[in-house]
Parts: sequence; C-alpha cells; structure tokens
Amino acid sequence: MVIREQVKQQLTKFPNGIVFTAADFDVPRQYRGTLIKALNQFEYAGILKRASKGRYYKPRQTVFGELQPSEKETVKDFLEKDGKVVGYITGARAFASLALTTQISSKILIGTNVSRRPLVRGQYNISFLFQPNPIVKDDIHLLIILDALRLIKEVPATTPNEVIEQVAVWIDKSSEADKNRLTELSMAYKPYVRALLGAIFENLGIPSAKLLESLNPVSRYNLNISRTSLPTSSNWNIV
Repeated sequence: MVIREQVKQQLTKFPNGIVFTAADFDVPRQYRGTLIKALNQFEYAGILKRASKGRYYKPRQTVFGELQPSEKETVKDFLEKDGKVVGYITGARAFASLALTTQISSKILIGTNVSRRPLVRGQYNISFLFQPNPIVKDDIHLLIILDALRLIKEVPATTPNEVIEQVAVWIDKSSEADKNRLTELSMAYKPYVRALLGAIFENLGIPSAKLLESLNPVSRYNLNISRTSLPTSSNWNIV
C-alpha cells in the first residue's frame, strides 16, 4: 500500500500526455513488482493509459475528447536512450518542416543505427530507416536533408524536381560548416545521393571535388531529374 501511494503521488507530478515507464519512478528495485502492479491498477481504473508494453501516460482531456500522446512522445524510446540520442524522426513529417511536402500522415519514419521491424502504436504506423552514420544531435538536420535525397522518389505530394529545388534552397542558406559536414555525412550514403548532392553543390558554386572523386565515372543514375531544376545534372551522370 505504501508503494501504491508513493506511485500515486509521483503520478501527480507527471504532465498529461507524457509517456513514462516504471524506470521513471523513485521506487527501490526490490519493489519493482509492486510498482508494476500499481501501474496496472491505475490503468484499470482509467487514471493511466498504456502507450505500448511497459509504457504509460496520463490522458489529456479536451472538449473534443481524450487526446493520445504526441508523435514524439509516442516514439521517444526510439529517439533517446539513457540520455543519448539513438534515433531521429525523418521521412514525410521531417520533410514537411523543410517545405518539401505538405502531406502529413499517420506514418512515422525513424532514422536509426539498428535494423527494426515496422510496428503500430495507437494511431501511428512506425517504420525505420537504417542510418549508416553515427547519430549525433547536431547532425540530425543534415541527415534529414540527405534522407530527402535518398528517398527522393518517395516524398509524398511532390516531384523529384521540386524536392531538388527546395533542398537546394536549404543548402544555399546553410553555413559553410554545415555544407562541409553534408559532404562528410554523404560518404556513408549510396552513390546516387552523393551525385545529387554534388550536382546541387556545383550548381550553387560550392566545392564538390570530394563528392565527384567518390563516384564511379561510368555509373549513371536514373532519377528523372530535369536540367531545368538541376542544370549540372549531366556532369554527374544523372538522367
């Protein structure tokens, strides 16, 4: 009973809509079984909702009804572990923030260094994109740009040409440090991504020799990119 009251008191400090686990409670390890039992009782009583196995939240009530946790809360265990960044949201939801698309769906794509199977949590369909680079917080905005080139044929409600044009706008506005870092990070991506990045760099007057040297000079990349959108495409064997 003491543990149950302790858990109940701690719950009052958790904001509604925030996903938590048993590890977030200040309860001695030997009472973990009692803690889990208390959480299950609070769930049965409607005080808590289960986000997924071992993960709970206090539901937010509005005039429109009960709200589920935000997308970031729903997948935060795939984004951070023990205070370290281990993943990032990419795909359509991230591309929308770059004005690459206006379409948002219930699908969440997460960049990760670990291969995982797709799964469903609440209203969200979650899938994973293997990221070959180490995931560092300061690199995430650059990884998303490279992911947009990697998934150029899959960006919803837009065309490859439109993706190239908008990515070029973002790169042009980027700092010199970010442009150099993009080159470094792209080395772990497939050749066609480096070719696209190199063509964009050349078109913007950004040094691109390292990217060109990384490519097979006889390889061709069929990406359906027009010369109007990327005038330097032929220099990079992009057709």
